[in-house]
Amino acid sequence: MTTLIKGACAACLILPLAAHAQTDPERNLPLWEIGLGGGALSTPSYPGSDQRETRVLVFPNIIYRGQVLRADRSGINARLFSSDRAELDVGFAGALPSDSDDVDERAGMPDLGPLLEFGPRLKVRLADLEGNRRLRLELPLRAVIEARGGLHGRGYTFEPRLAYEMAGERRVWTLETNLSVVLGDRRINRHFYEVAPQYATAARPAYVADSGLLLTRLGLFGSRRLNEDVRVFGYLRFESYKGSANRESPLHVKDSGVSGGVGVMWTFKRSAARARGAGTVDPSLQ
Repeated sequence: MTTLIKGACAACLILPLAAHAQTDPERNLPLWEIGLGGGALSTPSYPGSDQRETRVLVFPNIIYRGQVLRADRSGINARLFSSDRAELDVGFAGALPSDSDDVDERAGMPDLGPLLEFGPRLKVRLADLEGNRRLRLELPLRAVIEARGGLHGRGYTFEPRLAYEMAGERRVWTLETNLSVVLGDRRINRHFYEVAPQYATAARPAYVADSGLLLTRLGLFGSRRLNEDVRVFGYLRFESYKGSANRESPLHVKDSGVSGGVGVMWTFKRSAARARGAGTVDPSLQ
């Protein structure tokens, strides 16, 4: 069960990018598509760590273009409202687990379990520019749940994000860059940075974490279609932890971190049924 949860969280990290690679603004798209995907990703063990977690993952590639339930560029979500300029959905995200025995600063402390994030997100199209370029704002609010020895609430995060997207004709290629800040309440900051008295050592003094800024993130995402059924993709994220609310924690040992990943998607089955109203919503909001 633990392995399944870890795999699901890793999929939550990479599937939104993979689905991004599959999104196409053409009208009359299949209602669903099924395939396989594979990829590798590497991230810091937690924000501010100088050690890393790396995963190689094979996962199902499922695209569903329902009126409410969606599996698309943003992962799995339920679309509650949509217009030409804005969309409100409820969706999922995830974060990899980290074993404390593999992280020097956390030696002897409890492991950081896989994190599942769930909550609403407002997406607003700010501008349509020439050459298939778009500017949008995303405002996701997520409840964070740790899956370790059961399910445990770990607070909330809020990540305002500004995204700039470019695409080739018929979306043969896509490129997106975005800038965001991640704010966390006291519980999620405690999860990463608090040192309870029983875990304090001479090199790791006790520390009480506070709410506030977790990190500032700059991301770059790209994909290219090789043929009708195969697309490759990759991403790179730079994160700055300078100015974070808990930079004085003994567990905060690095002021920046880089995440990255590459993968390939293969679609082998499509429905004869067409998505209702496909192409009527701006593709940057799908």
